[in-house]
Amino acid sequence: MSVDTKPFVEIYTDGACATNPGPGGWGALLIFNDKRKEIFGYQLATTNNQMELAAAIYALQHLKKPCRVKLYTDSIYLQKGATEWMQNWQKNNWRKSDNKPVTNLDLWQNLQHEMKKHDIIWCWVKGHANNEGNNIADRLAVVGKETAKRMLTDVSNQ
Repeated sequence: MSVDTKPFVEIYTDGACATNPGPGGWGALLIFNDKRKEIFGYQLATTNNQMELAAAIYALQHLKKPCRVKLYTDSIYLQKGATEWMQNWQKNNWRKSDNKPVTNLDLWQNLQHEMKKHDIIWCWVKGHANNEGNNIADRLAVVGKETAKRMLTDVSNQ
């Protein structure tokens, strides 16, 4: 399928964590033509960076066929990791420049797997700066985080 005939999708992603590490959530807004889909999830014990990665992975997994994607994130860690660092990490057997193993390796490899299916332009946006898509993704990530916190409270009260 040529680039010109692939559907175009905009994705806004965000992650949130109550404490770092702690209960966290991720959220994503997918926009295709005039259709919007909001998705979110959570982890009981995670980090903010893990939730940022999860948001991008799950959003890309929701695409049913190869797409042209413009993915917006307020995470420099995610944006630079996907566009700059990942290639070098892979060349260096998934080690950073200081020869230490890459943190969150399983998530980076999952993201790489999803990225191969699509043509992605990664865009960094300033968080909490009145960007509608980013605000929606943030709200969804907070819903995920609050769900995780509630689940932990429910378990501890039993």
